[in-house]
Amino acid sequence: MTTLITFIVYLAGMLAIGIIGYRLTSNLSDYFLGGRRLGPGVAALSAGASDMSGWLLLGLPGAIYASGLVGAWIAVGLAIGAYLNWQFVARRLRTYTEVSNDSITIPDFFENRFKDNSHILRLVSAIVILFFFTIYTASGMTAGAKLFSSSFDLSYTQGLWIGAIVIIAYTFLGGFIAVSWTDFIQGILMFFALIILPIVAISELGGWQETLNVIGQASDGVHLEMLAGVGAIAVISNLAWGLGYFGQPHILVRFMGLKSHKDVPKARFIGTTWMVVGLYGAIFAGLAGYALSQEGMLTLGDGEEVFILMSQVLTHPLVAGVLLAAILSAIMSTIDSQLLVSSSALAEDFYKGIFRKNASDKELVTVGRLSIAIIAIIAILIASNPDNSVLGLVSYAWAGFGAAFGPIVLLSLFWKRVTAVGAIVGMIAGAVTVVVWANIKGGIFELYEIVPGFLLNLVLAVVLSLATSPKPEMEEEFEKARQMAQE
Repeated sequence: MTTLITFIVYLAGMLAIGIIGYRLTSNLSDYFLGGRRLGPGVAALSAGASDMSGWLLLGLPGAIYASGLVGAWIAVGLAIGAYLNWQFVARRLRTYTEVSNDSITIPDFFENRFKDNSHILRLVSAIVILFFFTIYTASGMTAGAKLFSSSFDLSYTQGLWIGAIVIIAYTFLGGFIAVSWTDFIQGILMFFALIILPIVAISELGGWQETLNVIGQASDGVHLEMLAGVGAIAVISNLAWGLGYFGQPHILVRFMGLKSHKDVPKARFIGTTWMVVGLYGAIFAGLAGYALSQEGMLTLGDGEEVFILMSQVLTHPLVAGVLLAAILSAIMSTIDSQLLVSSSALAEDFYKGIFRKNASDKELVTVGRLSIAIIAIIAILIASNPDNSVLGLVSYAWAGFGAAFGPIVLLSLFWKRVTAVGAIVGMIAGAVTVVVWANIKGGIFELYEIVPGFLLNLVLAVVLSLATSPKPEMEEEFEKARQMAQE
């Protein structure tokens, strides 16, 4: 009962932030970009929290629990990718989106950056966002259902709907402001949960050396080796997760929402520190969970529930409630961001960009809110299968965005010669490659689909850009944005 009460207080707090965000939202820029008012701390933690999702507290500990340190290669790739994203993309994207007609969404930026009067680039971008984010959101819904069903003796379906209703409510009401502030709070909760629980678990086992002894004896040392039974394709695939950062709209939009590009260094330090500590915590949690199971102190069927069960078994009900709230935080912080970016694609890029060019801000905010409900319902239907893997759904959507958007974001920020034709063809090729590659098994097709998708997009975008000519105003705007970023 104590755990449940703690949980309810947390959920009530998130809804309260949604209501406050509703009162602070007066126009479209407020709803989708927070009026570019994010401080470095809020931007960094909200970017990290929306990035990591339930994957950090369910998927990664589950992978380490099941396969040992072999699964840590993903963490290495992600840490490198996140740092490079803050280092090279954040500052330029913040300034360029402001210079380029004050763009408030990624498709909006692409259209303005490439002066695409045909609206094809905006349309293709919006389709990519809606397709992959619906799957990505379904991964979060799946994680939420597992959390509620494991923690409160609910069925999978009941857990799915309870989690979905809360998340939809505060995102629907408060938009970007509510999402960023809830993500900030959720990021802090996740940070402390990933420090506290592994320490408690390792102490329960008698210390770090004893934990290593248990794992080593139970697995003949295999669980403690990063290269045990793993080939080059597997290592490259796991490291390639880092490529995905350059194309994730729900992370990139945090860069766009910063008060100033001068806040990037501070935000980068906060965000990178948060991520590295969080990833280490998730790895230690997975290892400790494996050791606890070998000692008969933990019994579970689904490895992705290891963090949940450790919270319940090892801590006081009050602390367990906080830790479970942290898991829900990880899930909610990503779903809300995905729903918001998806709704902006429907409202700003489809509804206004193609059908109702003179739509008022109030009308577009209403359309955005209705879009959140529609997209969430579709995601719930996808997530209704309890056999879904959180990690499997995330990896597919992550690859889709990384391969479709990543090369185009990088080229648009660092190469003034890139053209709309190159961007359109490259983006389509990247997205289609991911969909096709992911459905073929065996041999070279075991390579993570983001790798061929990213490379094909990059090559086609460069070749076709060299074969066509950029508009003069594009090059002028590029120089203006570059100079502004250097100030």
